[in-house]
Amino acid sequence: MPHSPPRLIGLPYDASSSFLRGAADAPPLIREALRSTSWNTWCEQLLGLDGPGGLSDAGDLALPPTAEARALIEAGIGAVLAGGNRPVALGGDHSVTYPVLRAVARVHRSLTILHVDAHPDLYDEFEGDRYSHACPFGRIMEERLASRLVQVGIRAMNPHQRSQAERYGVEIIDMRAWQAGARPSVDGDVYLSIDLDGLDPAFAPGVSHRDPGGLSVREALGLVQGAGGRIVGADIVEYNPRQDLGGVTAIVAAKLVREIAGRMMGDAAL
Repeated sequence: MPHSPPRLIGLPYDASSSFLRGAADAPPLIREALRSTSWNTWCEQLLGLDGPGGLSDAGDLALPPTAEARALIEAGIGAVLAGGNRPVALGGDHSVTYPVLRAVARVHRSLTILHVDAHPDLYDEFEGDRYSHACPFGRIMEERLASRLVQVGIRAMNPHQRSQAERYGVEIIDMRAWQAGARPSVDGDVYLSIDLDGLDPAFAPGVSHRDPGGLSVREALGLVQGAGGRIVGADIVEYNPRQDLGGVTAIVAAKLVREIAGRMMGDAAL
């Protein structure tokens, strides 16, 4: 997919959230922030998102608050890929990443996931639900949808998830390791999954699970811009507008979208 441009797709689903609802409201507000006239349409790589090969938009999927949503997400992402584009998915809670990866993995057989989050989301099941937003990477690794899973920003690990990480060979750079200077190294085809609670809530308060001590916006942007390999798909999830303060987190999410799209455009020839 050497010239496939980025394409937004909204996944307004939060029925698998374990604590607060609200993430389903996120995609239109991220778009509104992205299109705000308070800034221009250029990313930091000096690429214009409105130019040739720029960021297009597939709109939002119509998703019921039921298990049927997973099949609809998988099909929607499959359509983006079939159209020759790289998906940039706007969640929604983090459970959406599992059906997204089912579609992406059919096109990219050897995939590395770079995952930013406060939580590993590796539960085998959570509160009786194997498809909870606490479980997507358990399902992804169980089905071997990725060759590698590299997680950054973790600071809410427990013994069960540690066991799951060891079972699946997950590479974890928790915040203590990050503070000590550890950084991820990835190559090949890379899927980027950013849970906004991976950032410190001082920068992104509009999330359902605030956990202090996370990444700054600049550090998250550095990961996007500096990660090796070729980003073939991405998601930004767990923005909860009901918890936001002055739309700050929507702007952060939009900034991440801009730089992810710019990165996809910049490495299109790889």
